[in-house]
Amino acid sequence: MTTHMTTPAPGTSTLPVVLLVDGRPSSFVRNALSRDDVHIVLLRFASAVKDLPEEYLELTAHLPVFLAQDENLAEEAERYLEWTGTLEHVPTYFCNPQEPLQEVAQPFAGLVGLPHLTREQVAWVRHKTAMKDRFAEIGLRCAAYREVGSLDDVARFADEQGWPVVLKPIDSFACIGTYRIEGPDELAKVPEPDPGRRWMVEEYIQGTEYQLCALVSGGKVVDSYLSLNPVPILEVLDGAINANITFAPGEELPLDVRSVTQDLVDGFGLDHGYFHAECFLMRDGTLCVGEAAARITGCEVPANHGLSRGFDIHRATLDTYLGRTPVLEYSEDRAVGDLLLPVKPGRVVHISTEEELLRLPGVLAVHLKLAVGDVSEPPRASHASSGYVHVTGRTAAEAEQRMRGVLEHFVLKTEPVEP
Repeated sequence: MTTHMTTPAPGTSTLPVVLLVDGRPSSFVRNALSRDDVHIVLLRFASAVKDLPEEYLELTAHLPVFLAQDENLAEEAERYLEWTGTLEHVPTYFCNPQEPLQEVAQPFAGLVGLPHLTREQVAWVRHKTAMKDRFAEIGLRCAAYREVGSLDDVARFADEQGWPVVLKPIDSFACIGTYRIEGPDELAKVPEPDPGRRWMVEEYIQGTEYQLCALVSGGKVVDSYLSLNPVPILEVLDGAINANITFAPGEELPLDVRSVTQDLVDGFGLDHGYFHAECFLMRDGTLCVGEAAARITGCEVPANHGLSRGFDIHRATLDTYLGRTPVLEYSEDRAVGDLLLPVKPGRVVHISTEEELLRLPGVLAVHLKLAVGDVSEPPRASHASSGYVHVTGRTAAEAEQRMRGVLEHFVLKTEPVEP
């Protein structure tokens, strides 16, 4: 990771100024916008502006925004540097929380003299084949894989490795475009890989899935956090419970999270920020690393960590991008998870209310995305939901049990939408 920083001009504010990539609204970005101890300058790329809702654009209208094209980054960087001459506060720090924009955001930051990931690091945290090769170089077990261009290639791999297998784009996230294939009959139902993208197939790992997170400062893990997935994430595409549960600080953990995350941070050469990885603990006790990312993770996983310990994790995360080592003071010792509520297509005719769900054991908060009359068109993705609830328990097991109780009570009814 390159950490060169531009020196502020004389007379500028003593508060840090960060160039924050803005690709979609999130709890992390909203938290950053609420702070009064940092100046925010937004960087938006043309390819992602369409994903920003009108109310969010109005919320951020008071902030300086640079709109960059995704192509000709050198020219865009020159235009940015000229534009910063008009700013009262010029960014000297950089933060990109948006996974799909890593390939353009990180090189752009480098071109304008801000801290950034190198092209090699971007490949390690964005492209699954380079990522898995790096896992092997670090000495960590990962699934066998092969880059493929057709379903015939998938079949040949399965003949060698066995079924089931997983087919996905090498730059996928949130399980978009990802398929678990049980055998030849299911393979015949899968669409041919889009030739405009690169694809890979890998062995399907049997085991319990966990998510590892860490706050990193000066190349060292400040603290680490472990989440349980009640079922492997791929299974949520078929309707299984979709949840992430952060273990209570006082619980005995099934693996040494700090050691594993530090090995990964060292192997990826990361200096600061939020690090995230997915892994499996196999039935024989072997740890198998799935994927990794150098950005704050999706869904409400970071919020779970914060709620389980009683601290502002979004604030601590941004601090690591501002050259600070956060002082972590915890006031809670409990397990907390986010349960994504089921969703289905159609016009909503009935949905359980927030008040109903808040009365259930362990429910801390409810966030519904749908209301009666709304039309739902859920994507085939691991983040698809009608909303989510935060659920707590003394242990991760108790939180999971309470989540299943929420699912028993939750009702969503839809009707077909007329063409």
